[in-house]
Amino acid sequence: MTDNLNNSENGISNEVANASRDLQAISEASKMALDVVNAIKNEIKKVIIGQENMLDKLLLGIICDGHVLLEGVPGLAKTLTVKSLASTIDASYKRIQFTPDLLPADIVGTEIYDIKNSVFLPKQGPIFSNIILADEINRSPAKVQSALLEAMGEHQVTIGDKTYKLPDVFLVLATQNPIEQEGTYPLPEAQVDRFMLKVIVKYPTKSEEKTIIKNMSSSKPAELKPITTIETIEKLRKLANQIHIEERLIDYIVNIIDATRNPKDYKLQSEYIEYGASPRAGIYLTKAAKANAMMQGRGFVMPEDIRAVAYEILRHRISVSYEAQAENVTSDMIIESLLANINVP
Repeated sequence: MTDNLNNSENGISNEVANASRDLQAISEASKMALDVVNAIKNEIKKVIIGQENMLDKLLLGIICDGHVLLEGVPGLAKTLTVKSLASTIDASYKRIQFTPDLLPADIVGTEIYDIKNSVFLPKQGPIFSNIILADEINRSPAKVQSALLEAMGEHQVTIGDKTYKLPDVFLVLATQNPIEQEGTYPLPEAQVDRFMLKVIVKYPTKSEEKTIIKNMSSSKPAELKPITTIETIEKLRKLANQIHIEERLIDYIVNIIDATRNPKDYKLQSEYIEYGASPRAGIYLTKAAKANAMMQGRGFVMPEDIRAVAYEILRHRISVSYEAQAENVTSDMIIESLLANINVP
C-alpha cells in the first residue's frame, strides 16, 4: 500500500510537468491523485464513522486552497475530523477556542520586550500553522474576527508594525453552532464570503451510530499515521488548476451565478432573494468543480462536478429576504430550484 502510494505521489510530480500540454497526462495524473485522496480518507475512517460529505469537502478545501465553515450541532465529530485530517497529511495543526474575551494577540501573536537588547521581539501566535481549527468562531467580537480575516484573505498577519507571511499551505476550518445564538457575534458578510465552502454537518445514520457506539465501547481509538505530505498537497493543487473545463461548462457556471442575481430571467421567484452571489462565487465554483473532477480520477470537468459543489459554494453567498424567512425558504431550497431550472449543457 505504501509503495503504491509513493508511486502515485512520484507519478503526480512527473505528469504535472506535461499536464498543461497533454490532456492524457492530466487524466493519468488525476488517477494517481485519486489514489492519494483515497489513502487519506481510508486512514481517517479508522476513527471517523460516516460524515463522508464533510470529509470530502474538507479535502476539497485543502486542494483548492479555500477556507471551510462547518455548521452543525455539538458532538458530530467536527473537531476530531479536522485533527485527523491534519495528522494524515503531516501538517502543523492548532485549535483556537473562540470566546468573548479572546484578543487578536491571542491569535496572531504579540511583541515581547527584550530587556537585555532593548528591542521588541515578535512572539508568533497559533495562526502560524498549516491547519487552524477556529472553534465556535462566532463567539468572539469583531476585532478578533478582523484579525482572522486578514490572515484568511492575505495569507499574512501584522504584529506590531511588521507583516509576517503565513505558510503556503494555510487553511482555516471554522465551526459554528446553528442552535445557540445567545452571546454570539454574527460573522460580517466580508468574512463569510472569505470561506470558500460552507458545509452543513448532519447527524449520522442509524447504522453509523450503532457502529460508533460499538467502537467506543470495545477498544481505544486508532492512532493515525501520516499518509502524505504538505509537498504532495501542493502538487495536487497545481494539478487541480490544470483540469480541463469546456467553454459550455463555464457558461453553465456563469448562468448559475447570474440566476442568484437576476432570478426573473430564469423563471425563479425573485422576492425570495435579497442579494445574490458575489463574483468570488464563480471563481470558487470553477476551482471546486475542477478539484472534484480530479478527486474522482478524471482530467476534465463534467456538469455533475459543478452540481456536486454548488450548495457548499453558494449557500452562504445568497441572502434570503424577509419574505423567504417568513415562509421558511432557505438558501439551499433556492439553490435546488435554480439548478432545476437552468439547462445543463
